[in-house]
Amino acid sequence: MVTNHHRLISTGAFVRHDPIQEPDVRQALERFLAERFPDAGTLESLTRFEGGQSNPTYRLQCRHADWVMRCKPGPVAKLLPSAHAIEREYRVLEALLPTPVPVAQTVLLCEDEAIIGRAFYLMAHVPGRVFFDPRLPELEPDQRAQVFAGMNETIAKLHALDPEQIGLADYAKPGNFFERQIGRWSKQYLASVTEPIPAMDQLMNWLPAHIPAISETRLVHGDFRLDNLIFDAETLTVRAVLDWELSTLGDPLADFAYNCLAWFTPPGPMRGLAGIDLAALGIPSLEAHVAAYANARGLPPIGHFNFYLAYNLFRLAAIAQGIAKRVLEGTAASAKAAEQGALAAKVAALGWSFAERA
Repeated sequence: MVTNHHRLISTGAFVRHDPIQEPDVRQALERFLAERFPDAGTLESLTRFEGGQSNPTYRLQCRHADWVMRCKPGPVAKLLPSAHAIEREYRVLEALLPTPVPVAQTVLLCEDEAIIGRAFYLMAHVPGRVFFDPRLPELEPDQRAQVFAGMNETIAKLHALDPEQIGLADYAKPGNFFERQIGRWSKQYLASVTEPIPAMDQLMNWLPAHIPAISETRLVHGDFRLDNLIFDAETLTVRAVLDWELSTLGDPLADFAYNCLAWFTPPGPMRGLAGIDLAALGIPSLEAHVAAYANARGLPPIGHFNFYLAYNLFRLAAIAQGIAKRVLEGTAASAKAAEQGALAAKVAALGWSFAERA
């Protein structure tokens, strides 16, 4: 099935070697684009973005068009259940286009793997800045405050949306969000285990027994962090939210707690803010960040925060373990996949520390 429209994204540094660059695959893509978009002109550049460990992402620069392509890892990859569902990403982008949440304009969804050997979709390239280090060393204090305020405002706008009103009432399976998610990530972790992680075993037992009541169900991003946003290069306003692969319907407080993990994790591979003089940098404290979100949403103080943190770290550890497994199988999408996969045990241990405090 191929579905039409128009839009795309920008992220990260480039890596040079990739099967999609093989002449026969590139020629198949060029033929397809020439048939579907003759006005776009010749495909002049096909470059892969580093980042997005799960679904490889490319920039396609044609003579008269600038697009981004997201695709499944390819026919050689052994895909985990429910992973790499690019059609879900595409559906969310289309649903969000008329809302206040900024996303890339959709172009086309191609689920026919016979075209280039894998399913893919296109969206319009969104120029701007992506910040991978939350300390924002390249900015001034007032600019850092603006970036964090924009991130906070954007996730609040997302969680204010009614899934039914944007056509996503059936976007998730029925049942308790946490039971569904804990079950999913437990299965995917167990399918990816390379060596035992005791903290993961503890979390898999503890989390189902301590699930809080869910106050509302909203569209949740699942990976809402600073480097999944594109900011305008001049105004530093949010131009697009990227990477909707983990989106579903669920508890928005869990989604927001994930966004807060940066305040608890160290700089470096975990891209955190722990131990940093936030006031000197112009970055809001965790308390200020939480208060701004609650105020924007009209919410009372957030309870069960340690559960939300433990749950999110458990989920992150399962994802990191999946990356580690793909490194061993030779199907990881990024040169940094081995480094991120090695974080699984460390992230799980931090998650268990929050469970012990809850």
